[in-house]
Amino acid sequence: MANNKNKDDANERRGFLKKGLALGLGSLVAGKMLYASDEGEPKKPKEKIKVLTQEGKLIEVDKPTCDSCEPPKGIEARKGIDGRKFTMVIDLSKCTNARKCVEACQHGHDLLPSQEFMQVNLIKDTDYSDPYWQPKSCFHCDNPPCVKVCPVGATFKRTDGIVLVDADQCIGCKFCISACPYSARIFNWSDRDSYETNSLEYSPETQTPGQMGTVSKCDFCPDRAREGKLPYCASSCPMGAIYFGDINEDTITNGEETLRFKETIANRAGYVDKKELGTMPNTYYLPPANRSFDYEKGFKFVDEDRKKRYEESIKSKS
Repeated sequence: MANNKNKDDANERRGFLKKGLALGLGSLVAGKMLYASDEGEPKKPKEKIKVLTQEGKLIEVDKPTCDSCEPPKGIEARKGIDGRKFTMVIDLSKCTNARKCVEACQHGHDLLPSQEFMQVNLIKDTDYSDPYWQPKSCFHCDNPPCVKVCPVGATFKRTDGIVLVDADQCIGCKFCISACPYSARIFNWSDRDSYETNSLEYSPETQTPGQMGTVSKCDFCPDRAREGKLPYCASSCPMGAIYFGDINEDTITNGEETLRFKETIANRAGYVDKKELGTMPNTYYLPPANRSFDYEKGFKFVDEDRKKRYEESIKSKS
């Protein structure tokens, strides 16, 4: 089967990590198999990149060339949709932690219950403010640190603003996970029967069927965007808290209401998370003003263990 062949190819590439990227730097180093040149010929200066070791130390190493790797598959998926610049706007005053966005995303991407591309956090900004619910996924930054540290080009940014991961190229080094300041990425530790039985050919746009030993994350559902559909999270939110749209067209919609993007951000004091980092996210938040519900309503949608974790997360601000 084609899926089995893709799986074997991917495993060979991840084996490359162990062979060529392991000279005492944790999991990434320049080895002879990457940089070998003919004896007697002058060596060109090697490009450097900064990476994190397993111990969390920032170091500078030679950038891998991966000349032995196959050309990236899914070229069309890497180009993006012409003329588009996608964005997401989340209205924090509407979120009740119904978790329908999480469930729909997990189902659409064939994720385990423990894997969440879309997370819902309970946030308390100050000692004197009420908590509020914050849906959070990948922010698809215009200056994405994850793309810069990937040694094999598995993580890439498209012309339409979307940042994707190509599991066929991913070698599982996890440097993108360390580089992301928003904790938006997950590592696929386990293999699943659904990966083997899925008859669809893998695409970075759908991230299915998944592959063990690779990184994945929110993808803004570009396969649905090509069909004029909203991402799973936006279309499933019962409160209409998640808007999706095109900055170039200056429109965003939650499926029921369509707004002007620039006007909404300006009039509602829209903001991005951790702006000071210079990552330039393409996901915006509208402040949790004029809420018509108590945040505790969101506890009824979760089990006791998750409820305790939520309560612990805001205890320090109480």
